[in-house]
Amino acid sequence: MRSCGCSQPWRCRRDGTSLRLSSSCFPGHCSSPSGTRAASHLCLLCTRMREVTPAMRHHLVRTPREYCMSDRDIVEVVRTEYVYTRPPPWSDTLPTIHVVTPTYSRPVQKAELTRMANTLLHVPNLHWLVVEDAPRRTPLTARLLRDTGLNYTHLHVETPRNYKLRGDARDPRIPRGTMQRNLALRWLRETFPRNSTQPGVVHFADDDNTYSLELFEEMRSTRRVSVWPVAFVGGLRYEAPRVNGAGKVVGWKTVFDPHRPFAIDMAGFAVNLRLILQRSQAYFKLRGVKGGYQESSLLRELVTLNDLEPKAANCTKILVWHTRTEKPVLVNEGKKGFTDPSVEI
Repeated sequence: MRSCGCSQPWRCRRDGTSLRLSSSCFPGHCSSPSGTRAASHLCLLCTRMREVTPAMRHHLVRTPREYCMSDRDIVEVVRTEYVYTRPPPWSDTLPTIHVVTPTYSRPVQKAELTRMANTLLHVPNLHWLVVEDAPRRTPLTARLLRDTGLNYTHLHVETPRNYKLRGDARDPRIPRGTMQRNLALRWLRETFPRNSTQPGVVHFADDDNTYSLELFEEMRSTRRVSVWPVAFVGGLRYEAPRVNGAGKVVGWKTVFDPHRPFAIDMAGFAVNLRLILQRSQAYFKLRGVKGGYQESSLLRELVTLNDLEPKAANCTKILVWHTRTEKPVLVNEGKKGFTDPSVEI
């Protein structure tokens, strides 16, 4: 039996899809005289997983120069681990989408990040900036990110205890993820020069959100700041920007404090990378910001209402949902020795 070893590339005649075969070769690419081996699967190191069925075999042809990336180039930066790989797929002409995801340790963390990663794997030219609320990078998150095959940067910063504690009504607790998003903004500004010509878009995606792939292609063309509706927020089925007949955002469809400068959820906008780099003073405010005003504290440093670009069919389509995973009931975990604590969940 001869294995492909990631060096036997094929392409589907029907749709041009690049296929790289695993060591389980199929009839016609097998040293067995009977040629009766089972259908093969794609190599796990390749950018796509796809089963090759018997009906597909006669549609496959070899392509001359298609190879897997066998190693990752790892560059250590202060408090960061930047791993660059070729994600599925990659184009030299598309703007890069930088997805910023704050995360923290909890029973469902791995499940949330796995679901998000499985979505992002389908998005071309994407860089995932994952920022842990922790004093150091955790092995769980580091392993998960390495295994995804995505372009990613792994950062960490711990929210100080005094910021986590709730004060009086005039000084509420800082919303979770604020310092982590700010660290990601700082990393972008330290990584890309202020006058960078590299096209890109920045989006803040919590690890419990659910996305339609269509949204990523919508936000990719963001010139300054693009906006769209978000489902399951503010006690409503969805909140959305209010768009007039001329395609301009003129207000907000929300019940909670609709007079906020930008009454929008964190999942409801994207910012052009160049604008982030040029407005170096723009961060999420840590103090003196009421609940629900975090988004406004950043956006008011970047644009005005008139600058906003409505996406998702003039903000009439729902392409992102602020879903929340139900907290697991683990009442029986107190029974000593019932489950192995070394098993990662």
